[in-house]
Amino acid sequence: MVNPKVKPVPDGMHTVTPHLICAGAADAIEFYKKAFHAVDVGRVPGPQGKLMHACIRIGDSAVMLVDEFPDWGKFGPKSLKGSPVTIHLYVEDVDATFERAVGAGAKIKMPLEDTFWGDRYGVLEDPFGHHWSVATHIRDVSPEEMQQAAQKACG
Repeated sequence: MVNPKVKPVPDGMHTVTPHLICAGAADAIEFYKKAFHAVDVGRVPGPQGKLMHACIRIGDSAVMLVDEFPDWGKFGPKSLKGSPVTIHLYVEDVDATFERAVGAGAKIKMPLEDTFWGDRYGVLEDPFGHHWSVATHIRDVSPEEMQQAAQKACG
C-alpha cells in the first residue's frame, strides 16, 4: 500500500538511476571519485567485505553500485565479456573530464570530437568494464540540421 506521506521518488533521486554491478565496487567508487568527481553517499557492507549496496552522486545524479554476487546472478561487464549499456555523462568541460578519467585508468573507446548533434563527445571504458559517453554541449542544432548532418555522416 502506498503511504501518501512518503514521496514515491525520494529527494535527490531521479526517475531513472543507473545501478552498476562491479567486480570490486569499493574500488569502482574510488575510480569514479577520481575520474568524475563522484561523491560517496553511502555504503551497505555485506558478506566477505563486499558491498551489498552503495550510492554515489555524480553532478546532480545518483548512481547505485553493488559488488558481483555470482550466487545471486549478479555479474559485472568483465565477467559477462562486455556490456551493451553506455552511461551518458554531461559535464562542464569534457576535455578535462576525459583527461582526468584516462589518468585514473579509463580506456578511450572513441576519442573526443565535435559532433553533428552539437556536443563535444567521446566514449570511455572504466576499469570495471562499464562504458561512459562523456559530452559537453557546445552548440544548438535544429532538428532539420541534425537530420541532414546525420544522413551525411551515415553515408
